[in-house]
Amino acid sequence: MNHNDKPVNGQDNPSFLDLLNQLPPVPPAPEPGAKHTAGRLAWLRAAWKESWEEGGFLYQRWEEVFQVRHSSWHEVANWIKAAMLFGGLSLIVMMLDAAGDIADATLKGLSAVPATSGGDGSGLWGTVDHPVRVFLADQAAHLAVAPAALYAFWQLTGLLGLVGGFFGNAGARIAWLLFGIGTLAMIWSTAPAGGRAAATGLAALMWALASIFALRGLSLRPIVHNHPPQYQFSPALHLHATLPAPTPAGDDYGDEPDNVHPLQR
Repeated sequence: MNHNDKPVNGQDNPSFLDLLNQLPPVPPAPEPGAKHTAGRLAWLRAAWKESWEEGGFLYQRWEEVFQVRHSSWHEVANWIKAAMLFGGLSLIVMMLDAAGDIADATLKGLSAVPATSGGDGSGLWGTVDHPVRVFLADQAAHLAVAPAALYAFWQLTGLLGLVGGFFGNAGARIAWLLFGIGTLAMIWSTAPAGGRAAATGLAALMWALASIFALRGLSLRPIVHNHPPQYQFSPALHLHATLPAPTPAGDDYGDEPDNVHPLQR
């Protein structure tokens, strides 16, 4: 098959012009009075059938798609990589846009709740929630922000910290810890003096129970990694000795008398 593009990373880049090269010859011009549309449709049907036969353009592209699950990322065809990247980026953009709309609607819904509509603080939840509403309403009087916006932000922080901490996000767990400490401080400073300790203790117990989910899987035990040494040391003793040079054969009997028979030596 002829390709107009050069190979990239050892892969051939198919060109759509290859499909035109595989088309059957254009049918001759119809005779006067004959239908021109019928010939064109027959030519297109033949071209479609030809491209799906073994070795055809569409047949090879389908084979490349079928082999994706058995290939690594570097072995996948380049046009499939481009399609996957484009689809992934489009999905991320749509998710971010949807997340922005959801967050905006959530903030508007939470802001619609009056910050001081906590009743008289009766009940377990009212004992914890009412001091927070009162504290935020008092502080908002000195700030350029509505009390409902502060209360909505407080709720959203706790929700994100709880959900993100459940999935093991470190930043969400830090936000959850700060959320709990700030809530206890607000309750301690706003609750009635007679029941301040009880309200703060009740809030601490609720926060501890919720932390079972927010801090799921967190362990205070130190993690010890035992990795085998990369280089193994093998001690060995090497002795270097210098051997004397051998004595020539003529010098072995230099000190003996000359009258000694060789067999008596």
